[in-house]
Amino acid sequence: MGRIAKRVPIGFDWPLRETWDGYLMPKRLHERECEKCGGNGYSPQADRLREKWYSNGRFDPSETGSVPLTPETPGVRQFAERNVEHSPEYYGSGEATIRREARRLADLWNGAWSHHLTQEDVDALIEAGRLKDLTHDWVKGEGWVPRNPMPTVTPAEVNHWSLMGMGHDSINCMIVVKARCKREGLPYLCSHCEGHGSVERWPGQRAEAEAWEAVEPPTGDGWQMWEDTSEGSPISPVFDTPAALAEWLAIHETTFGSARATPAEWLRIITGEDFAHVEVAPGVIVM
Repeated sequence: MGRIAKRVPIGFDWPLRETWDGYLMPKRLHERECEKCGGNGYSPQADRLREKWYSNGRFDPSETGSVPLTPETPGVRQFAERNVEHSPEYYGSGEATIRREARRLADLWNGAWSHHLTQEDVDALIEAGRLKDLTHDWVKGEGWVPRNPMPTVTPAEVNHWSLMGMGHDSINCMIVVKARCKREGLPYLCSHCEGHGSVERWPGQRAEAEAWEAVEPPTGDGWQMWEDTSEGSPISPVFDTPAALAEWLAIHETTFGSARATPAEWLRIITGEDFAHVEVAPGVIVM
């Protein structure tokens, strides 16, 4: 959890653990969810494709000309072996168990477009700067460096890669779905909300919401610790000195998870001596 030592008035009495009201956009500026797309911002056609990507809709590998996965597919077999090895208390053990898990995985992944991409899908991802695991090398101090010559990436390579690690994310889904909609002349965004996922309750509401800015709590002579994992809320009473705040924090608060700090350590956190980034006003940024 991030910590921020703020300077507030001695009598500041905002409830602990309650998000400061000035950090929350007023409810009157919240738009109404779009009833046409259910708030996702996609056209019906694009939404159906998204469902296929995540195996939430009906998909068959034949739709993309892909070869269905089987329990013997190397990536499926390796994943099944890893699952069984890591959790024998859940799966059991032995060859029959591995094959059963491999069958389950094959059936699951055969229902997801994300594991059965076409060359056009792959090309769209590469054009968007994705799939760097297959087109770049990570060089310490330089980051991702393009391979030379640039390899031709095939659907088979990408579909195998998608089984072996983190695989695709929501950005890849968006890129592939958008590219397919464009190829097939289908709308990508909801025509009612134009992709916002919401609609104005009154003309000008969106512009007013975009112009809204958060308001910091009042400043003063007191010292108080805040968390910034959420929008931001106080987690300690207000004290007249940083030392007094440090004493209280050492008894009542942790620095991260269950880790605790001494008053001296808390004092260094409050004053910013242990951290590179210090906010001069209204407080000290603590990460």
